[in-house]
Amino acid sequence: MNKKIIAAGHICLDITPVFPSQLRAENIAQVLEPGKLIHMKEADVHTGGSVANTGLALKILGADVQLMGKVGGDAFGSMVESILAGYGAGGLIVDEGSSTSYSVVLAVPGIDRIFLHNPGANDTFSNADIPEEALADAALFHFGYPPLMKKIYQNGGAELTAIFRRMKERGIATSLDLAAVDPNSEEGREDWQQILSGVLPWTDFFVPSFEELCFMLDRPAYDRLAALGGDMSTHLSMERDVKPLADKCLAMGCKAVLIKCGLSGMYYRTADASAMAQVGDRLELDASLWASAEGVQPCFRADQVLSGTGAGDTSIAAFLMAAAQGKAPAQCAALAAAEGACAVTAYDALSGLKQLSELEARIASGWETM
Repeated sequence: MNKKIIAAGHICLDITPVFPSQLRAENIAQVLEPGKLIHMKEADVHTGGSVANTGLALKILGADVQLMGKVGGDAFGSMVESILAGYGAGGLIVDEGSSTSYSVVLAVPGIDRIFLHNPGANDTFSNADIPEEALADAALFHFGYPPLMKKIYQNGGAELTAIFRRMKERGIATSLDLAAVDPNSEEGREDWQQILSGVLPWTDFFVPSFEELCFMLDRPAYDRLAALGGDMSTHLSMERDVKPLADKCLAMGCKAVLIKCGLSGMYYRTADASAMAQVGDRLELDASLWASAEGVQPCFRADQVLSGTGAGDTSIAAFLMAAAQGKAPAQCAALAAAEGACAVTAYDALSGLKQLSELEARIASGWETM
């Protein structure tokens, strides 16, 4: 049975100016100087955000997916709808009074990505935007990027908690992904530990990145690692930094956690059998197979690295698809890491996507890890 999955939350238009491949830099100041003219290649324009990246990836992988997001009644909104239509997807809410969210992604070779982001219509998304009839046959509900959606995170995350509680009350399994938070922004001043305390008891699969989660639940560790400079994932310790965060997430109520740790791989941990039996019953998860699992999944070596844009979202799609197919946690984590290694070979999240069967074959043949 192909179980229906709802992919809801943040959606935007990603505009990625393509820098010449020969351009290399150690920091952005070496590239973006006032008055300097940089000869660029074409701009890559595609949909971004969790709804488009994870949702469309799930669709390409063969899932029965319904997208739930919000765009404005402007040219960018029309572009988003046109792109989704090309994948045979649609059904977005059009808010004529809002602008469509967009991100300008600066992916300079040798430097981590920089995002210039307008949240647009995402800021008004709410529980009321999710029609009851869409839930009738849904087995899994995935929500992504609440830190970039004002109405969702305000008031202690009451709207987010209401959405997840509503799903669980209907027997629908739930999945939650986060997004990076600017400490100096409005969302950066929210009490994210309080927000997560409200929603995690209603969350079955929690799939954040280490950096996002560390900022929210262990700010001293975040500040310590950030002070070292560069990619935070290269400085972290699974035992010292990652495992305590997973412990805290399970203690707060989620059933399974997959923490994306960049170049250090992925760490997964699940609750005991009695807790795993509380996963939304429509997903038909084997609680005994998922009970008390723990492991570290290394990254697979990518054939080439063009951009990490959407790689985390794509890896989540593979993880959720594998879980919906009844695979064990270790298999789900391996497929997530493999899909992430494929995603970075393209500028967008979807062009490098491979079917799970192809990933399994390559892993079985001895795909090298990092």
